[in-house]
Amino acid sequence: MPDRDDLGSAWKVPPSRYLAGRPSEFAVGAPASTYVTMADGCRLAVDVILPKIEGGGDASKRWPTVLILTPYIRRFELAPGTTGVEPSPNTYRYRDMFVPRGYALVVVDARGTGASFGTRDSFRSPRERDDYRAIADWIVAQPWSDGAIGATGISYLGAACDFLASTGHKAVKAIAPLFAVWDTWTDNYYPGGMLIKRLALVYDELMLALDHDRRELRGQFSYFANPALLGPMPVDDDAGGALAKEAVKGHLANFRMPDFITEFKFRDDALPYDPGFTSASFSPYNYLDEIPEDVAVYAISGWMDGAGYANGALSRFLTLPNAERRLLLGPWDHGARVNASPWRARVEPELPVLGEVLRFFDRHLAGRETGLEHEDPIHYFTVHAEEWRAAQSWPPVAAKRQLYVAPGRTLAPARPNDGASESFQVDFTLGSGKQTRYERIAGIDATAYYADWTEREHRLLSFTMPPLERALEIAGHPVVSLWLASSEPDAAVFVYLSEVEADGTSRYVTEGVLRAIHRAEAPAPRNYRTTWPWRTFARKDARPMPIGEPQLLRFALLPTAWRFPKGSRLRLSISGGDADHFVQTPHGRPPRLTIFSGGEHASLLELPAGETS
Repeated sequence: MPDRDDLGSAWKVPPSRYLAGRPSEFAVGAPASTYVTMADGCRLAVDVILPKIEGGGDASKRWPTVLILTPYIRRFELAPGTTGVEPSPNTYRYRDMFVPRGYALVVVDARGTGASFGTRDSFRSPRERDDYRAIADWIVAQPWSDGAIGATGISYLGAACDFLASTGHKAVKAIAPLFAVWDTWTDNYYPGGMLIKRLALVYDELMLALDHDRRELRGQFSYFANPALLGPMPVDDDAGGALAKEAVKGHLANFRMPDFITEFKFRDDALPYDPGFTSASFSPYNYLDEIPEDVAVYAISGWMDGAGYANGALSRFLTLPNAERRLLLGPWDHGARVNASPWRARVEPELPVLGEVLRFFDRHLAGRETGLEHEDPIHYFTVHAEEWRAAQSWPPVAAKRQLYVAPGRTLAPARPNDGASESFQVDFTLGSGKQTRYERIAGIDATAYYADWTEREHRLLSFTMPPLERALEIAGHPVVSLWLASSEPDAAVFVYLSEVEADGTSRYVTEGVLRAIHRAEAPAPRNYRTTWPWRTFARKDARPMPIGEPQLLRFALLPTAWRFPKGSRLRLSISGGDADHFVQTPHGRPPRLTIFSGGEHASLLELPAGETS
């Protein structure tokens, strides 16, 4: 079954039905482009695409604006004679959804990217926030603008929406951050305090390909691989492209991700040459108090969305005090390129994510009657049930179910009375594969998510419960409490939750990771609310493991909603590394890890779950 929204009763008006009743009214006008000069003199390349009224219409017509802020090339120049190739592979979906339905679309090459001048001094540089205010000022001064601005976009573009709102610009009425972080450190690069080494390297290659116009590097990234795509499109007044070439030359001074991100080994580490610049400086949560409470916010993510983007969507929803905020969580990977459910009917998602964003903007930018106010604020998809659910609050399931690690490598419903333990030697060659939640966030194609999981899981220390006598449905964050001893002063602890079907096939459900030195918990701060265990990841709170002594590591797995049918079994698997994605911890010292069970050292899995028929 696909992720169709017209089955069940989660919506009063499903997104697909709303979109079907909102057909295109206008043609898409040709893009007009120009440079807009920032306060420091830096020039940013801007495309404007307006609805085109049949027969010319009213030239004085004003439109609400959807703003897209991208570092991934607003529009490419095409090779001479090229036909049928999309020049805006990163943004055309927004053009085709919003412009025909009465919105102006403004697409901006972020500072230091595309045909824009300047350099990138950071991932999501704070300097970009200042640029966004200037762009908003420029938009409302245009004769085609009705004074209302919304912003949306996937990943980097989504976090840019938060930054735009945090400028406090009065024209910004609504934002829809799609598949976007709240905390760049833990949601993106350092989940559980562990650096995703491959992401840093591959992202660097992507930005070299784009920022430096290195076309020979673009082939590995499917979105930008077409050889008909040349360099960034010059603006209209730069007919010969001299200015665009000059801008690209300046990008040679841009930051390099592997060098930059490793400056922040702890969440509170600062740049040595700028003591006030930490990972918070390029994270939306840092600017919570600057986001006006009357801005409407719609956060969208997926259960297979990278290293923690779903956590970002949830934290954004839980933290913002804004009266109008919504949340949509589907069975998708990063950007909803793929429906990752093993029981999907087709690879491509069917729910029109941008159609739902259109409905949101129709209400808050265009003032149309959409009925959105009658819908529950939260919608989420339950995998294996293959159904959408609606909720008023998160988590939607109040009940908890505990499963204890028990002798015989089992999961038991009751705490074992006697203490026991299981040990294993960490193997730094083990990995989770090349078709996982981590590929898409680096711009790499993935479609067969965890198809080889049965084989990979057999190499891990696993604890399995007996077949379920009744179906079990979870929604939220599974939480593990592991009493663990290490032969080394540090360790990486990867925990995987799987469904084992009656025929022995193992289905990856979700995972969590924690670097052992970060085991100390702390209350979540007001600008970073969670419903799962939180920690500072600060240098001062890091504690080496006492050799051979049991220590409690309590942490959340990534959120999901999943139905385990009667007869299936739940399995908890533990590893000390993921060679395909993460750095070794500790370097060159694979530890021997011991998991304790029973008595005062009872390790357990807590599920946000209730039995169902």
